[in-house]
Amino acid sequence: MICSVRTMCINGIRGSVVTAEAYISNGLPAFDIVGLPDAAVKEARERVRAAAKISGMSFPASRITVNLAPASVKKMGSHFDLPILLAILAAFGQIRRPKPDCAFLGEVALDGTVRSISGVLPMVLAAKKEGIRTVFVPAANAAEATLARGPAVIPIQNVRQLADGLNGVLRLEEEPIWVPRQENAPQLDFKDVLGQEQVKRALEVAAAGSHNVLLIGPPGSGKSMLSKRLPSILPDMTWEEALEVTQIYSVLGLLSDHHPLVSQRPFRSPHHTVSNAGLVGGGSNPKPGEISMAHKGVLFLDELPEFRKDSLDLMRQPLEDGKVTISRVSGAVTYPAEFMMVCAMNPCKCGWYGDPSGRCRCSEASVESYQSRISGPMLDRIDIVVEVPSVHYEDLRSRAQAEPSASIKERVNAARNIQNRRFGGSGILCNARMGPEEMRRYCCLGAEAEALMKMAFETLGLTARSYDRILRVARTVADLDGSESIEAQHIAEAIQYRSVRIGNRG
Repeated sequence: MICSVRTMCINGIRGSVVTAEAYISNGLPAFDIVGLPDAAVKEARERVRAAAKISGMSFPASRITVNLAPASVKKMGSHFDLPILLAILAAFGQIRRPKPDCAFLGEVALDGTVRSISGVLPMVLAAKKEGIRTVFVPAANAAEATLARGPAVIPIQNVRQLADGLNGVLRLEEEPIWVPRQENAPQLDFKDVLGQEQVKRALEVAAAGSHNVLLIGPPGSGKSMLSKRLPSILPDMTWEEALEVTQIYSVLGLLSDHHPLVSQRPFRSPHHTVSNAGLVGGGSNPKPGEISMAHKGVLFLDELPEFRKDSLDLMRQPLEDGKVTISRVSGAVTYPAEFMMVCAMNPCKCGWYGDPSGRCRCSEASVESYQSRISGPMLDRIDIVVEVPSVHYEDLRSRAQAEPSASIKERVNAARNIQNRRFGGSGILCNARMGPEEMRRYCCLGAEAEALMKMAFETLGLTARSYDRILRVARTVADLDGSESIEAQHIAEAIQYRSVRIGNRG
C-alpha cells in the first residue's frame, strides 16, 4: 500500500514541490521518515499519530516508511505534518487519495488542530508556477495564501474536517481573495521639524531615487528626528514590491492574520550592538537579517561609527547587488536586500567638532580616528552626505509651520512615477539601481554640465563609483524638477551632496 501527496518546501524565499510518499508494509510496527528531514520533520511521527487517533481515525500498527522526494533536498519545517498524515491515511484506506493537482501545507497539533505556519506565500507562489490548482492551508494562513492570485485556497481548521472533505462527507469552501484595506497608521511628519531645510531637501532627493544618505552633525541637531520621519515621504509601493517584501516577512512568521500584506515600506533601525547574523542574516538554518527586512524600504543606522567595522563591511556587497547570499555546509540561501541606507553620526567622539560654539576639545588625531571607523569603500557607496548644523534660536521660536510630509510625498511620487515609466519592464524601479547601460542612455550631459562634472572629478578626487553616484543623484534631481535632461544646476546640487569631507576622505 503506497500513496503520494504533494506539498512544498522553501529555500530562502523560493519554494519548490515536494512529494510525501507513504508505504505501509507488514512487519513489526515502525515509523521512519527519510529524504533529508530536519528535527522538526522527524518529530512529525508523534504528532501525526496522536492527531489521527484523537480525530477518530485508525492509525496503522504496521511498518510505515515516509519518503520526502526529491531526497537530495533538505526538508525543514513543521508544515510537512499534514501531507505526511494524509499520505499515511490514504495508503491505509482511511481517506480518498488526494488529486495530483492539490498541495497540502500545515502543522498538526496533538488534538488534530491544523496550526499556522511560516512561509506560506512563497510556497503558494511556487505552487502556482508548478501548475497546482488547489492548495490546502491552515485557516490562519488562508488570507495570506490568496495573495498569490493563483491556486484555489482551501482553509483547514482540523484534520477531521479535512478528512471529511476529501471523503465527500463535507463541502470545503474556498477562501475568498483577500483585498487590501487602506491603512491610515499615524506617521511622524516633517512639519514638526523646524529649520534644516537643506537636510529636508537632501532627504527628499534620497526618497525619490532611493539613494543612500549619511547625516553628520552635533547632538540635538535633529539627525534622528529627520530620519525617523523619512517613511512619511517614501513613494507608494507597487503591488510587485509589496509582494516581494511580504514574502520575506512570511518566511520570518511576522505577518498578521488579518492584514497579511506589507503595504508600507519597511523602516528598520537596528541597535549598534546587532550581531553580524542579525544584520545580514544567518544561523544554522539561515534566516533573513535586518538588511533583508528593510527590502524596498529604509535601513537606519544611528550612531554609525559605533557599529562593528566588520558588520558594516559585510553590507558592502548587498548594497551593490541588492541581495545577500548566505552559505553554509548544507547549502546556500539568497535573500533580496534592495534597501535605502540612511546613516547618522556625530563628527567626533564628543559630537561638537566644527560647531560654532567651540565646545569641542577633541584633537585632530582623535577626530580622524573616530571618523576612520567607517571604511573608504563603505563611504564610497553613500550617494548623499549632508551636514546637519545646530538649529538656530530663531527657527525654534518661529511660528511658521514647516512643509508637511504630504506635500513632499506628492513630489516624490511624481518623480518615482517618471522613473517607473522610464525603466518599465527592465526590473529597475529607481535611479539608484541604474546599471551602466541605463546611465549611458538616460544620464547624458550637455557641455556646461559636462564641464562642471569634470571640474568636480578633478578637484574632489572622485572615484569611478563616486562619479556614477553623482550622475544617478543628478538624474533624480532632474526628475524632481520635471526635466528631461540633466542640466548644470542638477549636477551642481548632486556634487554638493558629495563635497562634505570625512576624515581625509571626500
